[in-house]
Amino acid sequence: LRGPAALGYGGQAIGGVVNVVDGLIVEDLPEEQMSADLFGAFNSVNEGTELAGRGQFTAGQLVLSVSASMRDFDNYDIPDFAESARFRALEEAEGEEEGEEEEEVRGTVENSFVETQTLAAGVSWVGDDAFFGVAVRQQTAEYGLPGHGHEEEHGDEEGGEGEAVEEEEEEENPFIDLEQTRVDVRGGVTVDNGFLTDVIGTLAIVDYEHTEFEAPGEAGTVFENSGVEGRVEFDHVFAGFEGAFGVQYSDREFSAVGEEAFITPTDIQNWGVFLYETQEWDDGLGFEGGLRLDNVEYDNEQFGSVDFDLISASIGVHKHYEGGVWLGGQLSYTQRAPSESELFAFGPHLATDQFEVGDPTLAEESGLNLEGTARWRGENGGVGINLFVTEFNQFTFLTPGVALVDGVVTDEGDGLPVFLFVQEDATFVGGEIYGDVFIDDGWLGADWEYSASLDFVDAKLDGGDNVPFIPPVTVNSDVSAEWGAYELGAALTVAFDQDDPGVGQLMTDGYTTLDLRGEVDLSDFGIGSDGTEAFVEVRNVTDEEVRFATSVLKELVPAPGQNIRVGVRLAF
Repeated sequence: LRGPAALGYGGQAIGGVVNVVDGLIVEDLPEEQMSADLFGAFNSVNEGTELAGRGQFTAGQLVLSVSASMRDFDNYDIPDFAESARFRALEEAEGEEEGEEEEEVRGTVENSFVETQTLAAGVSWVGDDAFFGVAVRQQTAEYGLPGHGHEEEHGDEEGGEGEAVEEEEEEENPFIDLEQTRVDVRGGVTVDNGFLTDVIGTLAIVDYEHTEFEAPGEAGTVFENSGVEGRVEFDHVFAGFEGAFGVQYSDREFSAVGEEAFITPTDIQNWGVFLYETQEWDDGLGFEGGLRLDNVEYDNEQFGSVDFDLISASIGVHKHYEGGVWLGGQLSYTQRAPSESELFAFGPHLATDQFEVGDPTLAEESGLNLEGTARWRGENGGVGINLFVTEFNQFTFLTPGVALVDGVVTDEGDGLPVFLFVQEDATFVGGEIYGDVFIDDGWLGADWEYSASLDFVDAKLDGGDNVPFIPPVTVNSDVSAEWGAYELGAALTVAFDQDDPGVGQLMTDGYTTLDLRGEVDLSDFGIGSDGTEAFVEVRNVTDEEVRFATSVLKELVPAPGQNIRVGVRLAF
């Protein structure tokens, strides 16, 4: 969802909202009484296995949906050093000054293992004009925190003859043990009384907990995040307009207990009301608008209560022309409350390898966004361009700094660099250019599909510095050829250098990756139903070193190297 419609889900959704539908609660009766899917894959880069299954069973007006999945990945392989060349050069210079040497990790990202298991089930009742369902999902996971392993020095002790006896250094590899249970309730009824068309209500209850282990058997900080979120939406028509209005409420309790609890317990309540309207006239002219009001209140154990009254609004117009041309523009103003981390953090955050320091006096962040779109769609393809500029007031971001830690003003806490949440006005300018072409019965007798896109963004703070963690100019292209049951494809990604990093950040080298894919539709040979396939993929064919400029761990943790992935999906 993009534009004014996104305001129904939050005022902070300037770039849009992704609505994830997992199929556990259904709104319409399936065409088949029973269906199932099984999936399995193996990855060479981490000797990892993936298994998943889904089943759906219908009895009268009742539908039962079940699913299960698991991943078991070892540490993944990389082309070269785990640390970037620039970071190694800095460490080498500092090591020479201090007379220290550090062993460099190469070929594998240590502590990058991932093990996850998910079980889910949902039951739905589907009537002619209504539906109601309940779903439960439980996930457990254990995964390492790559880039955080370090050797703990115990110093020297004197021996019996006054000799120095050096204790063996111990390496710590922190990891996360996670468990989450989520209950979803969703129901709706079709009204069609001349004003209301549908009424839809949702309720989600989440109980989340994870424990940070410094090493096996050494439980550290325990993080708990539990809450409830409810939403009622009224779809309607009025004077030619179609839209929705509704109310949304959430109440979430966050707590962290342990030596590295970087946020004190906080309760977060959020009330929101929203309105969205759209109309399309016969001449192709269209209009859409949205309005949202929110109240966000934080109750922190240490800093007390702070609340924010927020308003967001958006308006857009578009025009369809003959020949497949579409032009559109949108103006929006959105406000966002700072998160609990931005307000109250103070301590080591292992996931980011930073000592984070929040500021309870931060104001709400606001953005004024102007966006324009032009696209053309023909029988065999199309092209489009989307450009935007956003002026932020009180843009919130992390930057290196100093803080009072254990009575001392320092730029390092618990062995990690201090990063402060601060605010400054900022300007974002960017866009995307995209296109695709379809050719039936083309070269080599195949059906061809080509697509390509280029996206870019430039982000500057009003003081002249660059906004940190901004992606570079990136070009993506994809081509596939299909011969009945057989398909081959290739994808090329070219990311340019990010040479405009934020304060305290290093530049990020660009990269070029090539992915190849081949698949066979097994249903053409009488195996399973539509969707049954076997595939083989080679990702990052050239084993390129890839570091994402948007990652806080880019200097320590590159993306996986070459990966051969084979798998099969069976549909029944």
